[in-house]
Amino acid sequence: MIFGQDRGELRQMYVDAWKKSSMKIVLSPLEAQIAKVIEDHPEYHEMLTEEKIDKDFIPEGGQTNPFLHMGLHLAIRDQVSTNRPSGIASAFEKLCAKTGDAHKAEHLVLECLAETLWEAQRNNTAPDEAAYLVKILDL
Repeated sequence: MIFGQDRGELRQMYVDAWKKSSMKIVLSPLEAQIAKVIEDHPEYHEMLTEEKIDKDFIPEGGQTNPFLHMGLHLAIRDQVSTNRPSGIASAFEKLCAKTGDAHKAEHLVLECLAETLWEAQRNNTAPDEAAYLVKILDL
């Protein structure tokens, strides 16, 4: 597993990647991916400090978990680069052309991914890749 199971460790990876990027320190390939996602989300920059990484984000209170959000972006970028599920790369390319903005397209796919993961968790099953791809194609 790339990140491990500990929430603090995962969040610390984001803080460290952003800090290194800000200081122009050479990044590992994974750190570079993380830093790019963070760069694309200036609204999260101020919370990427070691003092704030233990914060809980409560959806019922209208709070978005920035670490989950950025993690979903990373997952989508990985899926597109590996074309898994098969067909996602071309579906994403079409969505980018339709929206005119890769980040906007990622946000649309992000909703599909979050819903697919939620359904799998609710049903105690593996995520349904075929249904996920259909959701993307229907955008």
